[in-house]
Amino acid sequence: MEPLGRIGGATVDVLEVLLKSDQPRWGLEIIKLTGRPSGSVYPLLDRLERAGWVTSSWDDDSERRGPRRRMYVLTPGGAQEALKVCAKKARPVPVTRPEVAR
Repeated sequence: MEPLGRIGGATVDVLEVLLKSDQPRWGLEIIKLTGRPSGSVYPLLDRLERAGWVTSSWDDDSERRGPRRRMYVLTPGGAQEALKVCAKKARPVPVTRPEVAR
């Protein structure tokens, strides 16, 4: 598994959706849940997969109508790293206040 070089808000949003899910999610579903555009989400999913954080497979539901869906799920190592990333990004940045003269 490779570390991710740059982790922005869209990456955190996608990782949070995948972390909160107990089942694989498909791309359009992730787009709807994050509110991010497809031009951000699909390249992110590809990058996460190439880095070994996510695996994907085609949905094999033959009774479902419409195009096949690509399903995404975090790998065990990806889930561990995603937890770290999301915890770090959720931490509020401490604000230092100048000492007040009395």
